[in-house]
Amino acid sequence: MNHYKYHIFFCLNQRENGEQCCSDFNAEAIFTYMKKKVKSMGLNGPGNVRVNRGGCFDRCHEGPLLVIYPEAIWYQYIDESDIDEIINQHIIQGNIVKRLAV
Repeated sequence: MNHYKYHIFFCLNQRENGEQCCSDFNAEAIFTYMKKKVKSMGLNGPGNVRVNRGGCFDRCHEGPLLVIYPEAIWYQYIDESDIDEIINQHIIQGNIVKRLAV
């Protein structure tokens, strides 16, 4: 049995060589937004949802990215409205948000 129903990892890598990375797309702020939103909705904690920082996912050209386990669904997001849709559709209703899946 999994400790969390959903474990969400955000790529928050920042490349020093100037190449594209998820941090170029406001990933840190969106990570913070999702973490606070999940907590404010009472969805966090054991048996529910955990939102974590991740290192480089090595898919920089597709960023910004997050991945949700245990299904291993990868999402590209742009802003807070995309995160709201992921929370409402995937986390609450159990449906993959196909338009954001990569």
